[in-house]
Amino acid sequence: MVGSMARRLSGCALLAAMAWMAVASTAALGQTGSVPAATNAADPPSATAAAPQPGGGLASRQAAGAAAKLEFEVASVRPSAPLDPVKMRAAMQSGQMPNFGAHVNASRATYSYMTLKALVANAYGVKEYQVAGPDWLGSERFDIVAKMPEGASTDDAPQMLQALLAERFKMEAHSESQEHPVLALVVGKDGPKLKASPAAAAPVDPDAPLKPGEMTVNTPQGPARMTQHSDGSSTINMGAKGTYRIKMDGQTMHLDADTMTMAGFADMLTSVMQMGGGGGKQVVDMTGLKGNYQVAVDISLAAMMAAAQAQGMNSPMGAGGAAASGATLPDASDPGGGGATVYESVEKLGLKLEPRKAMVQQVVVDSAEKTPTEN
Repeated sequence: MVGSMARRLSGCALLAAMAWMAVASTAALGQTGSVPAATNAADPPSATAAAPQPGGGLASRQAAGAAAKLEFEVASVRPSAPLDPVKMRAAMQSGQMPNFGAHVNASRATYSYMTLKALVANAYGVKEYQVAGPDWLGSERFDIVAKMPEGASTDDAPQMLQALLAERFKMEAHSESQEHPVLALVVGKDGPKLKASPAAAAPVDPDAPLKPGEMTVNTPQGPARMTQHSDGSSTINMGAKGTYRIKMDGQTMHLDADTMTMAGFADMLTSVMQMGGGGGKQVVDMTGLKGNYQVAVDISLAAMMAAAQAQGMNSPMGAGGAAASGATLPDASDPGGGGATVYESVEKLGLKLEPRKAMVQQVVVDSAEKTPTEN
């Protein structure tokens, strides 16, 4: 029984790490704006539909960079080492969260275990699905540690990252509008079955010291924080977009939130669907619902893994990662356990996920080197 409990906690720890990787990739890159005027997948594309340009878009970022070129004082760029699930599990059980994503302060900027696609999105203030280029952009991962110049603001880091990508990866990119598939979060035919929260979520205080088991990651809306609890559950605080909790019960992943905006719920769903490998479609809030809500969903882990594998994705933990750690994660073919698919869970809330197409502003990577120049 003790061994079974240990394996369950190991599985929770690995799922928490996968969730944090997805949050670091999704939340750290994106804004909360919805894609307007999207069309049904079967409809002809709209010539006028356009996505917002978070952070000003590629053109404004390039213009700002041209006006005053900003660069890191010095930077180290290295391919990320393969994850060691055993060491990561031990660290998480001792209260240390994995250092994934972007972390920027007045003196240093670090980008840990991030794909080049994620780095490009972070540099140009767009979401990862708005970055187009060779397939390897989403698979090769890198660690960057850079020193901020004296007097620089953390707001300058994206432009500095742009300069680093151009110098070290010889990257060239341009902006253009392209039709892109998304999953629209919409209200179902019988209306929403949601309970309004009594209060709105509060932003994360960036000056608050980290608590034991807590980790932070920088996003364009401010910091997000994740806490790993002793029972294997995790709490992810996305600031004004809401806080949600993840807990594994057998082969069912339970997620609940009490102050979640629909934009935050869409980001949460994106993170969940990307846990299987990071290539899931972006979920975009098109509900038109304002305010904060209480939401709870139970999702079958086997169904989630099957959906990921159906899209040709593998776990970001790497082949055999869970097995190597002794953790129990479901096989995609295992029908056991409770929960439902992500789609079914959303429908129980009176909402629906629908395939749509939208013309979105994209950062197109024309060329880049797989191997960065030496430090």
